[in-house]
Amino acid sequence: MTTRRNFMAGLGATAASAFVITPGAGHANGWPTQPITLVVMYGQGGGTDVIMRTLANEMASAKGWNINVINKPGAVGAVATEFVHGKEADGHWMLGAANYNKFVRVMGHTDAVPWENWTYLQAASALASWAVPVDSPFQTLEDVISAAKDNPGSLAISTSGTGGIWHELALIVADAAGIELSFVPYKGGKAATLAGLQGETDIAGGGVHEHVDLIRAGQLRCLQQCGVEDIVLDDGTVLPSVGNLLSSLKPVLPLGPQYNLILRRDTPPAVLKEVEEAFATAVNSQAFQDIAKSKYFSVDIRSGEAADKRAAQLEAITAATFTKYADQIGAAVKSPADLGLPEPEGFEAWWPPEGYTPVAG
Repeated sequence: MTTRRNFMAGLGATAASAFVITPGAGHANGWPTQPITLVVMYGQGGGTDVIMRTLANEMASAKGWNINVINKPGAVGAVATEFVHGKEADGHWMLGAANYNKFVRVMGHTDAVPWENWTYLQAASALASWAVPVDSPFQTLEDVISAAKDNPGSLAISTSGTGGIWHELALIVADAAGIELSFVPYKGGKAATLAGLQGETDIAGGGVHEHVDLIRAGQLRCLQQCGVEDIVLDDGTVLPSVGNLLSSLKPVLPLGPQYNLILRRDTPPAVLKEVEEAFATAVNSQAFQDIAKSKYFSVDIRSGEAADKRAAQLEAITAATFTKYADQIGAAVKSPADLGLPEPEGFEAWWPPEGYTPVAG
């Protein structure tokens, strides 16, 4: 039997590697030959959208490129993924993603193995959060836990989509608290936040970055956030760490999504180098650093095999989580064994899998 501690241990098992770009190396002569389109897999205004639009602006500014950003939400990223996969692998189409696109295979939307079909550039990570309107009867997470234990399933929490990151992390927190919630899906983090704010659900599920401006404005109250310590805003408002409320979660914090720029793996190496150089410049730009600071993102750059390894690890964790809570997903899900993956606690011994080849560079 997998214990909670062992089951979640894989979350922090992979360390980020250095991201080194040699300026000018491997330039793709004459590329791009047309405007670049970045397809964001979630709706406008959410964390993924904010990150990707900032990166696109800074990459375009650094290189003189024309980058158009469009949104194609749906099926926890599968709609955008299939759309970009159907385009030429020439670098003119990119995928703006979260969480290494780990959900689409687990949810049965594709049989394609993520780290065999795509190459990833990770920019930053965020923190999960639960918040309520300021006039909510729930003042603390303990209030929610008490009410949920009295009436299991009676309290509703908004998510960015069934089987999405906020759903997954809400399941993990609810499990640690020993409660059952009703999970209500919306199209993206912004919509989920507004649903909670407007009283459509009892709790707004999402991220600190999606809640913090409304908290500062006195419209939402944070019940918990999944960072390693409390966050204190400039006005003294405290966003409590869930680790100080549910001690069993302390070893696995922080919890939240990772933001990735993704290209087809068969994109020409020279084009990938060109994109990587622009990406590194964008992440290190003042505009991106300011966004990261204001939204409490952690800049966490990964590429190459380190990114592939993280993609596989996160997919294994999600497959195991959703298999355990298949009744909450409302659809067939695939287990780690179904996907040819190990259980999370066995991941380090498994990686790299037989036949794995790092992206050409």
